[in-house]
Amino acid sequence: MYTLCVSVYMSTSEVGCKLDYSPVSWREYFDQMEDVSVGPADSRDVFRIYKAGNDGPLLVLLHGGGHSALSWAVFTTAIASRVTCRVLAMDLRGHANVIGACYGETPPPIVLIGHGVGGAIAVHTASNMLLPTTVGLVAIDVVEGSATEALHSIQNFLKGRPKSFKSMDHAIEWSVKSGQIRNLEAARVSMVGQIKRQYNLICSNSFISCISNAHSCFLFVCPIACFITKIINEPRCVSMFKSVYMWRIDLSKSEKYWDGWFRGTSNLFLACNLPKLLLLAGIDRLDRDLTIGQMQGKFMMQVLPPCGHAVQENKPDKVRKLFTYLVHSHWWNVTK
Repeated sequence: MYTLCVSVYMSTSEVGCKLDYSPVSWREYFDQMEDVSVGPADSRDVFRIYKAGNDGPLLVLLHGGGHSALSWAVFTTAIASRVTCRVLAMDLRGHANVIGACYGETPPPIVLIGHGVGGAIAVHTASNMLLPTTVGLVAIDVVEGSATEALHSIQNFLKGRPKSFKSMDHAIEWSVKSGQIRNLEAARVSMVGQIKRQYNLICSNSFISCISNAHSCFLFVCPIACFITKIINEPRCVSMFKSVYMWRIDLSKSEKYWDGWFRGTSNLFLACNLPKLLLLAGIDRLDRDLTIGQMQGKFMMQVLPPCGHAVQENKPDKVRKLFTYLVHSHWWNVTK
């Protein structure tokens, strides 16, 4: 939700050689993917989740605005290598119901970890005790004061980014070079959840000819499905459809809700009677309430500059080390 810098961080081995911007499967980071149905039988909603681990506390990972559960991929690998835990990352919305669907009425001890808007959701969830087995709270780069001040610049950022990409590789390359995601490994798996493939129709005389050949099917049998199938399978019409990758979520349409996402989160965070960790991309993020609370020792805080807003993607090992320390200090000894 903050203005992004353009600097890109690469390992020594990546400098001087051609970078690989091809997408990577979720299977490299999670054990399983499921589509979970929640809600009444006559109006069920389906949410995609990713899971890892079979034992220990449950880390519920809530992604930021415009991102997906895959933004937690590299962090999941990092934390699973050092802490005995289970991970549940989900594509929002409907996270609380998803937990009930996966773990029933008595889920294991839960640590809520949220990034950006997901951090605000985590704070509200913990504050209202919507998940009674919650034992800890981690908010990543979400501060009420600085977030509300930055809201006016979000539309400019959204308007300035590409509307579409010619390929998934092209989208991944843009995300790294623009600084949206500064970790190439994270970008290769995370961008898959942020964009989707679609076909745009290109009108021409050849396409009109295709329509003429398909008109009998269109007029008499299964009009929509049959017509589209006929058109796509017509050799002359294949080139009439252009494949592009578009943003999966149009964040600009949610502008009227932006202020409400963050309003009151600082005081709610401070009031949560749980071990708390606040991770920030810069010290300038802190507002007055959190500054006072941090000086009073009400929560643990760590600043990780210069890493950009997607902290858990750009610096997964540092986030893992801080979380491991918090787990060992406040909850249980589950380090490997």
